[in-house]
This record gives sequence, C-alpha cells and structure tokens, in this order.
Amino acid sequence: MTVIITRHAMPTQSAEDRINNFEEVALGYTPSLAEEEAERCLGCKNAPCMQGCPVGVHIPDFIGKIKEGDMRGAAEILTRDNNLPAICGRVCPQENQCEKYCVRKVKLGGSVAIGNLERYTADWAMKNGFKARNNDLSTQFAEMRVAIVGSGPASLSCAADLARAGARVTVFEALHKAGGVLVYGIPEFRLPKALVQKEIDGVLALGVKIVTDVVVGKTLFIDELLDEYDCVFIGSGAGLPSFLGIKGENLNGVYSANEYLTRLNLMKAYEDGAITPVLRGRKVVVVGAGNVAMDSARTARRLGAEVHLVYRRSRAEMPARAEEIEHAEEEGIVFDLLVNPVEILGDNGYVSGMRCVRMSLGEPDASGRRRPVEIEGSEFEIDCDEVIVALGTSPNPIIKNSMPRLETTSKGTIVADEYGRTSVERLYAGGDAITGAATVILAMGAGKRAAEAMLKDYIERN
Repeated sequence: MTVIITRHAMPTQSAEDRINNFEEVALGYTPSLAEEEAERCLGCKNAPCMQGCPVGVHIPDFIGKIKEGDMRGAAEILTRDNNLPAICGRVCPQENQCEKYCVRKVKLGGSVAIGNLERYTADWAMKNGFKARNNDLSTQFAEMRVAIVGSGPASLSCAADLARAGARVTVFEALHKAGGVLVYGIPEFRLPKALVQKEIDGVLALGVKIVTDVVVGKTLFIDELLDEYDCVFIGSGAGLPSFLGIKGENLNGVYSANEYLTRLNLMKAYEDGAITPVLRGRKVVVVGAGNVAMDSARTARRLGAEVHLVYRRSRAEMPARAEEIEHAEEEGIVFDLLVNPVEILGDNGYVSGMRCVRMSLGEPDASGRRRPVEIEGSEFEIDCDEVIVALGTSPNPIIKNSMPRLETTSKGTIVADEYGRTSVERLYAGGDAITGAATVILAMGAGKRAAEAMLKDYIERN
C-alpha cells in the first residue's frame, strides 16, 4: 500500500522580513528535507513526469540518486539534459509541467516537489565544485562555426549543446551583461544574479564565447553573420512592451514593467546614487496579473510603496504562478480585481491617480478565459503617484526590419518549424522570438531542439 506523505513545503523568509530586502525569498531545502521529499518519489518506470519537461530531464533517475545519498550522481543526470538547472529550479512553473503529471498529485499528498529537488541538486553542484561534462571527444563538428543572437535561456541552452558537440560558438548580446531576461527581467529576490552568472560561467567553460554591446540588426546584420558562420540562431527574446493606449500614459511616473525591472535588476536602481534611478512612489498601481506584474508589484513594495495590482478579470483567471500570487498577498500587495483602467490622471506632468471602471465576466473569449465586460456607471478613481504597466511583450522589430526576407507573423514573431528552421537557409530561431513571451524552460527546450537541427543539417550539407 502506498503511504501518503504530504509534500514538504519550501522554507522561506517571513513576509515581514523580506519586504525590507532584496535577498532570495525561498531559502532552499536542507539535506534532510531534500532526502525526505525524494523518498516520496515512487520511481515510476514509465516516468509520467517526464512528458511535462520541455528539456527531457530523467526525473525519477536524478531523484533516485538523492534517495541513495549520491549527490554527484544526481547532478550528473540532471545536467545531461538541463544546461541551467539552478535557474530552472527557481523560476520554472513546475506545477504546470513535470509536477502536473506526478501520480501523487491528486490523492497521495501532492506532487513530488520536483522543482525544489532540482534546485537542491543544482545548488549542491555549485557549492561543491561539480562541473558538467565537457565537449564530446568527436571531432565531427570541430570546424562548425555558429553565431547566436541574444544570450537569454534559449540561446544559452542552444550554445551549450552545440559546444558539447564540439562546435565553435559565439554569442552576440545587445546589453552590457549576458543573460537576457534572466538578468534584466527577474528580480534578485526570485533569482540571484550571482547564481545566473555561475550558470553562464558553466556555459563559457564549454568554450562558448560571448560578445556584449552588439545590437544585431543595427551594428551587425544577420546576413553578415551568415557570410561568416555556418549557421545562425536567433534567440533575441521578446523585449518590446505592450501599453494600455489610454490618456495619460506619457506622464512622468508611468513605466513599462520592462523598463522598471531592467533599471532595478540590471542597473541596481534601488541603490543610492544609481545612474538610472526610478521614482520611488508612495502609492504604486501595477496593471496586469502575470508573473512580470507580480515581480513589479513585489519590487515596488520593497522600495517602500503601498502597492495595488489592477486586473480586469478575477483571481481564477490570473496567469501568474500560484506561488507568486501567494507571496505577493503575504507581502501586502492589494489586488483590485475586475477593475480596468481608462485614464491615468496627472498633475504638473506627474501621475496623480488612475480612473478605472469595474468589470463583470461574460462568455469565454479566444483564450478560453471569460471575457471582461464593463459595468455601466461604475467609474471610480484610485489615488497613486506611480503606474507600472505589465501587459506582456512582443519581439523587438529590429531584426525583422533589418531582414525583410525573414518570414514573420503579424505579431512580429519569427516563423519557424518545431526545430527552429526559419524561411532563410542556415538561419534558426527559438524561444520568445518565435512564441512571444513564454517561460524560461520552454525557451531552453526550443534552444536544444534548434541545436539538434543545426548539427543534423550541418552533417547533411558537408
């Protein structure tokens, strides 16, 4: 008979403490907690959890090694398929992926905490100097030269797999620091930047070269890269923010979530004397309810603001991870649900409030969520002095505009097959550049598939 043992929760900083610092909220499992949680894994032979993993980690195998006390073995299995495990263990929505298919989920105490065990294993590997396997001994790809545009999760995963096969890989990054959304988009309290750098250092150790401050499509063009390299991968992400399109959006004190988080995460705007500071609002309104909205709201809270999150649907439709929603509530974020902004109010060029209307939910729309409908005569105002708009992003049009023959969609995403092959020969793409804003692990899976296709196509051409 299967014993019902309840899932072990992740230890965290208290809400009272964490709103006063930018240190990581989740503290990680202790060895005893990790071992106890690993024991909950039933080691299913058909491994249903694996069907939810975009990079194909052999989940029961690495957890089995934790049970045995063989942490080196666990790290070896984990890093065979996941090039950024410490990052994935922190920010991936495991509840909608691997853990969704765990047989313990419904009646046996909840899914095994696969993400927490992944983080534990990856952190052990970093702390104990474990290094993932290096390049294969094969010289088949020794002359293959690959250029990669962008240095986010899709690009890093693609680069690592190519380098392990023996290819010579150069990554071109527009910003002054590598990591893409991992460094500019996700707050320190969710993903420490020193940890991201360690993961990047692991990719560099495979022989990958990263060149920063290069804007492909402006300072360097795709066709130039295709002339010099055997193939090119575009992993430039989706960094173009969406806005509300309402009156007052150009007032001082209105930020896109992209700008707000980039200034804080990459440029450390929370420090005294920062060269790219942000306004420190007394009362901040964040518009949206995805993970980026939660990141923005929780960041503003740490800067001392009273924070309201405005969302036009109900809690049931909020797209953010349940964990992020719970943490935001614990930290005192006020959720103004079924509310839609119609105007941002100003005084002497600065935000002074927001005019809103109340909504009700009608029939489901194309997304499957119930469509919000304005309630007539429900207009009201919220007092605020700063507004952060977190309504999603799309790919920056620089690459599309600089290369008209590259097929793109009406939304600006690059058209590619399941392996990242685009309409241009030897040009591949993956991650948010083809899907629009999605998750880190989905981008990594796309990078791995593109690497596989690049190697296969190179052999056929040569």
